[in-house]
Amino acid sequence: MEDILKEFKERLEVWEGVFELPRMKERISELESLMSQPDFWDDKKRARELITELEALKDRVRVLEELTEKVEEAEVLLSLADEGDPVARDEAAKFISDLQEEFNKARITLFLCGPYDRGDCFISLNAGAGGTDAQDWTEMLLRMYTRFCERAGFRVRLLDETHGEEAGIKSATLEVKGSHAYGLLKGETGVHRLVRISPFDAARRRHTSFASVTVTPIVPEEDIEIKEEDLKIETFRAGGPGGQHMQKNETAVRITHIPTGITVSCQNERSQHQNKEMALKILKARLRALMEETRAKKIEELRGELREIEWGNQIRSYILQPYQLVRDHRTAVEVGNVEAVLDGDLWPFIWAWLERGEVEVARTKKEVK
Repeated sequence: MEDILKEFKERLEVWEGVFELPRMKERISELESLMSQPDFWDDKKRARELITELEALKDRVRVLEELTEKVEEAEVLLSLADEGDPVARDEAAKFISDLQEEFNKARITLFLCGPYDRGDCFISLNAGAGGTDAQDWTEMLLRMYTRFCERAGFRVRLLDETHGEEAGIKSATLEVKGSHAYGLLKGETGVHRLVRISPFDAARRRHTSFASVTVTPIVPEEDIEIKEEDLKIETFRAGGPGGQHMQKNETAVRITHIPTGITVSCQNERSQHQNKEMALKILKARLRALMEETRAKKIEELRGELREIEWGNQIRSYILQPYQLVRDHRTAVEVGNVEAVLDGDLWPFIWAWLERGEVEVARTKKEVK
């Protein structure tokens, strides 16, 4: 336990140095002073940006101070345990175990510091190479992300779904709402590969199929302006594969942004007007992501669907045959319980992605200094 506590103290010291705790407190005072000015709301966009910055800073300071208090409390418990008190040692062991979880959660607040990390997002799924198997795999991913979001306490809603001819889905879009939804899920963007015995192959051969996942932030309306003449708007009948699920009215909406070629659709709202509004929100999210890609020149990190959805481009492999393993190719994390992962247990991969971001933030801060 002593070694674990020592590791916690060292990590906390690094974090306080990386984020410059005294400087953050100074900035909080500066922002609060600005907010008290009578002309603060004259520029509403700038005001919202400053409020977002203030909330993020306060959260970081709170987390660092709470961790400092808990580390000190753990030290006291360990000192009592060293005096031979068995009850105190049991309490210390449980406290330090809980503290590990606190440090994991702290990464969310400290390192998800992008402009949209704290907000909501859209998850878009598209079948790639693999035919019917790929469409079935896309439906499996839809269930996986839905389960993860529900268990994480997010509100998740299916906005659009295009069914395959035989089975599965060709594409789908989810709306996810909750604290840090985009920040936690943005690392899932990319090509996902499945290896299994195909249930659609009479010869029971092993097949490889691919699907892409694209996570984009839900951006404020004023962040993106779209000209009406740049849009091609089409309506069609919403529904599933056919039969009783088909609607007679054309309530579904498909919007194509002509300059970029980005196409989005929505069919699960009650009216054509609502579907159009939601489709425009999705389009704005995609356009914002595209702007970020252009500025950062890191297309593969922001919109995985721009890459071919096939062999060699995958960020993660889900292997069901000849053995069972889920392997993330970016972080080298491997999980043998494939069933749990497909049922929504994505935390091992998300924590690893956050740790990768933690190293990157620390490196960048060091270079700036």
